[in-house]
Amino acid sequence: MTRRLHAQLLTRLVKVRQTKVTVSFSSYAFSDASTALGKRWKDRADTVIIGGGCVGVSLAYHLAKSGMKDVVLLEKTELTAGSTWHAAGLTTYYHPGINLKKVHYDSIKLYENLEAETGQAVGFHQPGSVRIASTPARVDEMKYQMTRTHWHVTSQYLIGPEKIQELFPLLNMDKVLAGLYTPGDGHIDPYSLTMALAAGARMYGAQIYNPAPVTALNPTTDGKWDVQTPQGTIRANRIVNAAGFWAREVGKMIGFEHPTIPVHHQYVVTGTVPEVKALKKELAVIRDLEGSYYLRQERDGLLFGPYEKMEKMVLQDSWVRDGVPPGFGKELFESDLDRIMEHVEMAMDMVPVLKKADILNIVSGPITYTPDLLPMVGPHQGLHNYWTAIGFGYGVIHAGGIGKFLSDWIRNGEPPYDLIECDPNRYGKWTDVPFMCAKARESYGFNNVVGYPKEERFAGRPTSRTSGVYELLKDKASMGFHAGWEQPHWIYKPGDDTAYKPSFRRTNWFGPVGRECRLVMEKVGVIDLTPFGKFIVKGRDSHKLLDRLFANTMPKVGQTNISHMLTPTGRVYAEVTITQVAPGEFLLITGSGSELHDLRWIGTEAALGQYDVSISNVTEDIGVLGIAGPNSRKVLQKLTDEDISDAGFKFLHYRSIRLADIPVQAIRISYTGELGWELYIDQKNMAAVYQAVMEAGKDEGIDNFGTYAMSSLRLEKGFRGWGAEMNCDTNPLEAGLDFFIKLNKPGDFIGKAALQEIKAKGLKRKLSYITLDTDNIDPEGNETVWHNGKVVGNTTSGAYSYSSQQSLAFAYLPLELCSVGQKVEVELLGRKYAAMVIQEPLVLTEPARTRLQRKSPSKITTKY
Repeated sequence: MTRRLHAQLLTRLVKVRQTKVTVSFSSYAFSDASTALGKRWKDRADTVIIGGGCVGVSLAYHLAKSGMKDVVLLEKTELTAGSTWHAAGLTTYYHPGINLKKVHYDSIKLYENLEAETGQAVGFHQPGSVRIASTPARVDEMKYQMTRTHWHVTSQYLIGPEKIQELFPLLNMDKVLAGLYTPGDGHIDPYSLTMALAAGARMYGAQIYNPAPVTALNPTTDGKWDVQTPQGTIRANRIVNAAGFWAREVGKMIGFEHPTIPVHHQYVVTGTVPEVKALKKELAVIRDLEGSYYLRQERDGLLFGPYEKMEKMVLQDSWVRDGVPPGFGKELFESDLDRIMEHVEMAMDMVPVLKKADILNIVSGPITYTPDLLPMVGPHQGLHNYWTAIGFGYGVIHAGGIGKFLSDWIRNGEPPYDLIECDPNRYGKWTDVPFMCAKARESYGFNNVVGYPKEERFAGRPTSRTSGVYELLKDKASMGFHAGWEQPHWIYKPGDDTAYKPSFRRTNWFGPVGRECRLVMEKVGVIDLTPFGKFIVKGRDSHKLLDRLFANTMPKVGQTNISHMLTPTGRVYAEVTITQVAPGEFLLITGSGSELHDLRWIGTEAALGQYDVSISNVTEDIGVLGIAGPNSRKVLQKLTDEDISDAGFKFLHYRSIRLADIPVQAIRISYTGELGWELYIDQKNMAAVYQAVMEAGKDEGIDNFGTYAMSSLRLEKGFRGWGAEMNCDTNPLEAGLDFFIKLNKPGDFIGKAALQEIKAKGLKRKLSYITLDTDNIDPEGNETVWHNGKVVGNTTSGAYSYSSQQSLAFAYLPLELCSVGQKVEVELLGRKYAAMVIQEPLVLTEPARTRLQRKSPSKITTKY
């Protein structure tokens, strides 16, 4: 960008900066006919929604349309005040998240029909969109995303330069290699959309009150809420915080510090561009990923929105400290052209007509970010009947689908599909303001970076959540981030390339992970498992509560089992390891990403059933070490006088023992499929136990291993993983969890009747175990499975099996394709690889090998 061009742009902006900017992208004036003053307000409601942006109004529309009575929406000033009114209004079917694609799909399908339904114009344009690849890594990324799209309903295509130029003839094609084309994408007028949703909400019986600021929220003893406004108090069965960048202030009323922060987002609107005006059809929306901006047609001009790098972008962190200024609603920030000049230059290079375009406006307004850029959607742990729909960096495209998703969840008591990546309970007290600001800055600045599998982002780390062995391991391992914790992914050795090198193919950790798998299979390995969620449930009704919550029978004192919480329709809400450590006292262990997700479900059922129990979250108090491998018993026996032989310490049993004279709760469990223990230790003693174990294991070849090796080992042994093989999109019968589901147990556990019905009707698909003939690439999960040129299913997780030296995956397939020996194909990076259904497991677990060896010494180890 030359200084002359920069000066020309600044000159063009003089008129804009001399006046307060007000922007409208439709022919509709900013007026709001929703005011309900002058008629009697309801004093009771089933659901009170706080916030009148597009998300909150969408929820009111969906709840009312579905038949829910007494839906009330409270807006502090006017509908759309906040982030909605100035949004650029982009709509796209695309999202890298598997189920967030469903949210986008539901939004667009609603918007296509909303005008006909309500009689309100919405200004919806659907010229399609193209994500532009101008580097080989981008082409790989698009191929990677295509493999995750074919088994979804949305159409998406990888296209070449010729088709791209047809869709956007004003592009400079010199750097364009390929594009990801999504028909049906486009943009919508956010104000008109919100008003149409509001009209629909009223049409179906919802009440929208404004101006109606909420002044206080008070929970009642029976789980309801008193919502106070200057006009009076409404008693609500539930409340939904949909307050946009006021969400933190609403949360603070009840003691929550929601991790949301406003970010300054700028976009530029040009005047008429002759070349645009001369076009016979509307330009597709483009997203230049290397330039980090979107660009679309706006009438006869263009609208261009960049995402600045993290060192340049601006957070409105004063609002976090001091609150949103009173009266702020339809105001904008002062624009800053200097911050976006780098992106302006790249856009002018890609779309040369921009060089001559006159700038009408630079809009700079607040959009809300969470640390990971995903919204917080669902019921919140800690207070009953408090829900959130906040943190939307892309509220317009999310509004329709999220309104439907939450409406279904509220009415049916369970989510319509799995969306745990948006669960508000993925954050906790460790999500402090410095972390939130660092991650929001990183997420905004990294908006269009290449999205690799197993991607790590490092801003704001470590948090306050570090295990007792973190300091001992941090310089020896490539660390991963798990619910605030640092956990080793793989371990460095001299000569290893220790750089962080994400890739769509095998990369620098491939060899070291194989080394760790051999360590566990042949010697003894130690892994930090502290990120597990850990709860203690005890009290008079503890057994009764857990028997209601879980499909398995409860273990006896001193024993452990694997149990599953199911939804009312029989889907897998959670997988938990349960140990009865003393009469009526249970230790529950769940995955790191499920901690508060599971705790909320347990706490809600305890409250609804009025069970006499106490539930304690001890996740941060207790450290966990996993010890696995054929030499693990020898190592531990050196440190204790307890009998830990097969007879003295049986599989799936619990003992309180002393190791190196330190009290430890030990569970013998085969989490990698090898002889192993989990040791639960007070955090302050964790380093001492770890060092004692490592010293005792020197002669046995002890060493550390990480989660990448654990994942490979668990797949070899055929172990299912929650969030992959099972979640709220699957039932336990199709996932092959029959052994853990006791349909004949006396207790009427949640989901039992639904499972009995599913079993009676018969399954349509089943989880299958497949091997793949690949080269330098391995399945990760969510890839498309093909048979005879048709899409037939999808993988759920995958890895390289170092024991058998081939790729391995789980996949859901139709029953007719589940037989051992069935040939299918799995798509990886645009190529279909031959695959075959095999008998599971690929490698027998240590207990199974031991039993087989006793029966027939010649038949041991591996099963192919």
